[in-house]
Amino acid sequence: MKVGILKEIKLNENRVSMTPSGVDSMVHHGHTVLVEKEAGNGSGFTDAEYMAAGGKIVDTAEEVFAQAEMVMHVKEIMPSEYRLVRPGQIVFAYLHLAADLPQIKALMESRCVAIAYETVELPNGNLPLLQPMSEVAGRMSIQVSAYFLEMSQGGRGILLGGVPGVAPAKVVVLGGGVVGTNAAKMACGLGADVTILDKNLERLRYLSDIMPANCKLLMSNPMTVREEVRVADVVVGAVLVAGGKAPRLVTREMVSTMKKGAVMVDVAIDQGGMFRDIARHNASRPCL
Repeated sequence: MKVGILKEIKLNENRVSMTPSGVDSMVHHGHTVLVEKEAGNGSGFTDAEYMAAGGKIVDTAEEVFAQAEMVMHVKEIMPSEYRLVRPGQIVFAYLHLAADLPQIKALMESRCVAIAYETVELPNGNLPLLQPMSEVAGRMSIQVSAYFLEMSQGGRGILLGGVPGVAPAKVVVLGGGVVGTNAAKMACGLGADVTILDKNLERLRYLSDIMPANCKLLMSNPMTVREEVRVADVVVGAVLVAGGKAPRLVTREMVSTMKKGAVMVDVAIDQGGMFRDIARHNASRPCL
């Protein structure tokens, strides 16, 4: 098979869909790998490294689409690429179709075979391609939150872990899956007062066994979400509905009750997001 590795063109996306070691493995199994010029630069991989691994460098995305039987992206196909997809061609990427009707229509019209990383599922229900990215996103959500809590960034001017004599920040994590667990681990490690909300009682029981003492676990319901959001310094949206839109759990009314300078990080944004219309509510609040 001819496999094409495309350079990412979505804003602020620096990843690449295959590393040189992956190219080496594909070539070893008899495949031809076409790598768009400078596709790996954002991740620190040079064209020379891809060539040493057996990849063939091509100059443009148009050439990759024209020659490859399967094209690979990290993020979804962009509008400028819709016309390049061929009938029968395999498109393999994080597609997040539930919140992207134009992309759905474009892929259907192209008559390609579209496979979304985030829907690849093992017999036990695990999502092996989504899980590592969810681990990164969960941990990054707390790193980003700490930055935007700083007064210079419009935040409340508090530390996640507090200091002797000053209470730590209250971090509320909506969802106890892979993203939520990793976010909570990071926040707990920094000494924050952490609460995880989830609807799955068995998941909450499991988390009660592995999380530290500064992590509280609550059954999620609308009243509890309202109250926890009201007193939070940081809210992390981390609910996954595999293949579907994320539930809109935080409304504009809830945001209006929050502390000035509280931070909101919506990790579910690729699936439509969990926070309803927050950007237009109060531009002075850092809401991510």
